[in-house]
Amino acid sequence: MNDMMTTTPDFSHEDAARLLAEHYGLDGTLSRLDSERDQNFKVIAADGRTFILKIVNAAEPEIESDFQTALLSHIAHHAPDLPVPHIHPTLTGHALAEATSRRGVRHLMRLVSWIPGIPLAETPRSQTALEELGRLLGRFDAALKGFMHAGALRDLDWDIRHAGRSAERLQHIADAADRALLRRFLDRFEAEVAPRLATLRAAVIHNDANDWNVLVAEGDHDHVAGLIDFGDALHNPVIAEVAIAAAYAGLDHADPIGAAAAIAKGFHAEYPLLGEELDLLFDLIAMRLVSSVTISASRSAHIDGNPYLSISEKPAWTLLRKLDRMSRRFATAILRRACGFEAVEGASAVGEWIRQNRKTFAPLLDKPAATYPAELVPYRDPQHPMTLISAAAKPHEAQAIWEEHCREHGIGLGIGPWGEARSVYSGDMFVSKLIDRTRRTRHLGLDLFMAAGTRVYTPIAATVKSVEIEKDPLGYGCLIALEHRPEGCPPFVSLWGHLAHEAMDRLKPGDRLEAGALVAEMGVPEENGGWAPHLHLQLSTDASLPASEILGVGEERYLDVWAELFPDASAFAGIAREFYKRQGRSHEEIVKLRKQLLIPNLSISYDRPIKFVRGEGVWLIDDRGRAYLDCFNNVCHIGHAHPAVVEAMARQAATLNTNTRYLHDNIVAYAERLTATLPKELTVAGFVNSGSEANTLALRMMRAHTGRENAVVIDWAYHGTTQELIDISPYKFQRKGGKGKKPHVHVACVPDSYHAPADWPMEEHGKRYAESVAELIAAMQAKGEAPGFFLAESIPSVAGQVFLPEGYLKEVYRMIRDAGGVCIADEVQVGFGRVGSHWWAFETQGVVPDIVTMGKPIGDGHPLAAVVTTREIADSFNNGMEYFNTFGGNPVSCAVGLAVLDVIEGENLRRNALEVGNHLMAGFREMATRHEAIGDVRGMGLFLGIELVTNRKTKAPATELARAVSNGARQRGVLMGTEGPHDNVLKMRPPMIFSKRDADHLLGALDDTFVAVTA
Repeated sequence: MNDMMTTTPDFSHEDAARLLAEHYGLDGTLSRLDSERDQNFKVIAADGRTFILKIVNAAEPEIESDFQTALLSHIAHHAPDLPVPHIHPTLTGHALAEATSRRGVRHLMRLVSWIPGIPLAETPRSQTALEELGRLLGRFDAALKGFMHAGALRDLDWDIRHAGRSAERLQHIADAADRALLRRFLDRFEAEVAPRLATLRAAVIHNDANDWNVLVAEGDHDHVAGLIDFGDALHNPVIAEVAIAAAYAGLDHADPIGAAAAIAKGFHAEYPLLGEELDLLFDLIAMRLVSSVTISASRSAHIDGNPYLSISEKPAWTLLRKLDRMSRRFATAILRRACGFEAVEGASAVGEWIRQNRKTFAPLLDKPAATYPAELVPYRDPQHPMTLISAAAKPHEAQAIWEEHCREHGIGLGIGPWGEARSVYSGDMFVSKLIDRTRRTRHLGLDLFMAAGTRVYTPIAATVKSVEIEKDPLGYGCLIALEHRPEGCPPFVSLWGHLAHEAMDRLKPGDRLEAGALVAEMGVPEENGGWAPHLHLQLSTDASLPASEILGVGEERYLDVWAELFPDASAFAGIAREFYKRQGRSHEEIVKLRKQLLIPNLSISYDRPIKFVRGEGVWLIDDRGRAYLDCFNNVCHIGHAHPAVVEAMARQAATLNTNTRYLHDNIVAYAERLTATLPKELTVAGFVNSGSEANTLALRMMRAHTGRENAVVIDWAYHGTTQELIDISPYKFQRKGGKGKKPHVHVACVPDSYHAPADWPMEEHGKRYAESVAELIAAMQAKGEAPGFFLAESIPSVAGQVFLPEGYLKEVYRMIRDAGGVCIADEVQVGFGRVGSHWWAFETQGVVPDIVTMGKPIGDGHPLAAVVTTREIADSFNNGMEYFNTFGGNPVSCAVGLAVLDVIEGENLRRNALEVGNHLMAGFREMATRHEAIGDVRGMGLFLGIELVTNRKTKAPATELARAVSNGARQRGVLMGTEGPHDNVLKMRPPMIFSKRDADHLLGALDDTFVAVTA
């Protein structure tokens, strides 16, 4: 007879009943309960109360019994509401009693309250129940904070820190494969886990929350009713509590990691876990099972009739084999995510860095991906032309169908989205290793469908991590992994699949690729795994994962985890978010409602109207997610939605907005900054809301100063929307709906050097065109009249981007002033540094106006405009009549104006306009050598025009061609307009932040358009 048998209590029912009456004064019905070492009886007392009578194994040191007593007493005092047994004292008031067996062995005895319920092991383990179990364990351990007892420091094989002892018991495992399996877990434990355990938080824990020690309510198996059996309580790492419960909860569970995650989530809600604890949880779960099967094997001689040890042995082996097949990283990611941690540390920082910096990325394709007319490639739509691609049965046929579909519908790019459910993943390789009887069906990459041979480039700098050929059918074919380590961002990996094999000879691990460098070409089916040509692009925020372990398809249940580990690569690739989700009314509905609700003479641009939903920098994004390079809308002078402008507007609007009758710093600060950009004579500012208001105010100032009405304007000029401005805008009054020229309006010819008489010497163009103004003045004077003002854009825009010949304004200004009039420079479209060389376009003519009007660019899209004049004219205007503009000069508008000036100056955008403008002019001139329709190229800074003609000698306008080029550029994702008396001048006014890369994109699209429309 061994020691275990001599110390195990063996009292009869009668003996137990006698001890119950003797020490506790109770009588009742007793029934035996299973136990490994002790002897337990369920007691139903005569008065209806229920208890457990525990007779302790004599081998247990008295200190351990005292430890359990102290633990239960501590819980009763600090957390009396916890559903755990409570000690019932003896008749003498003690927690423990003594009993002597028939063999003369002394045993301690304890009576505790009965916890009603049934073992969790006998019920389905729902996620709700497991989360409740985690909460109960968290509350239990939290209640034990600060509790310590010498008995908690005993040596125990079930101590997770001693799991390595299982190696000594491997000799009891008969099967070599099973031993090898356990050895893998043990080796990892000794090398990477055990050394870290000592650094973790430790406290007294239950240490044995197996599914027989956890009770659920009989009528509600989702509700955890109690926790029992504290015989293995121990001072141990806190995370061991979760690991032990999770190990048992995972037995026979279809999703053991999901079960562990539910327990961890519940525990974390009551007793917050740390990231470093969760990082070891998977290994600790496995090691609890390793301890269990090896201890069970070593005690095989003693388990007969005692199911406590053997009952979980078979499912424990099953679970160990599952865990062995799993990715530890993925399991850990699930556990971390369940507790609110990132799936991998730094995952959110990677996504945020990409979102913040994506505007600076190089295009992944030959041009930015968002500029291609794109279509979703849904694998679930049997009617879609790419259905054969989803089956991957006839890739060549599928590609031919797709290409025909693209030609018919004008599609340049097919997109297979992240997260899409795909039934195509039917092979054995897609069976889940996490969840029984489940397939991985959710696509975790981004597919870009284009022709074989399409080149793809890295958007940011990278180091080649691996280049390999995956030969499995329906695999990746040529597969490349790049590692990215941008400043201020955790490292991450991009995976590029289904590529041509040419990359194998060109790239090798360790190669450095700069942003925009070629990665590879899309492969043909014979080398890309048997698919129609496309790129599978995927990101991994776990930079340690090799390419072969990056999960391309994941389980739907854990899509939130995969979203952090393998985030959608759309932003990285340059796909606009609007591509995936369209909002608002359809184009047709908006057009219909415009006709019903708005004045009918509002025009819509382009043959096919565009619905824009977002602006960003130099781009406008439509409701289909297509990005258009904006070379036309010069209102957003420093780019659409510039952060500095948005921030200044929001900050001031959230603080105060009022009118100019009250004092505020912004209006004087802005006036001071604005006038500092102008010649010293122009010192007094007035603020309004639009260019039209600015020109109207300028006319009021002129009248107050001169007392005159006669206007001298340039033919085809446009100065605003009010009636008095239409009356002095030949572009309006001479066209359909106009009423012709009023008597006070005098129109000078357009000083267009391109159309000047051939016999005029170039150096005399300015003087010769100025003679037209001299004749008008002379005619007025002959009638006893005189000009009140000369108003002209410093570069006539609507007239066809006309650049005034040298000396023109100097001569005209002299004539007007000699006749007593004032000179007004309309800088609404051309001011604020657009010409690059100067702040204001009039400065290129060497003149100083008497009044300058400005609008559009002044507020980068915010309704702000201004008039700046001389002190003399301002004093004349101060004639006793108050000038008041409700919104002009309000604090918000002035804050916006200041922000625009800050950006222009801080980012040196005048120099940028000059350099990029010169680059564009050189490109246009080179283009003119290849396209006969380009009659003239003209521009200064980022104010540019190309005049199209049917014949270069006659300079006959090519109006239809200009319209075709404008629409063709729009089809290629570039916005421009047409201007001039014949609408044959291509008009371009891109934002001041336009880069050389943007310029090259414009040049490429324009050249392609010319080739297409002139073919």
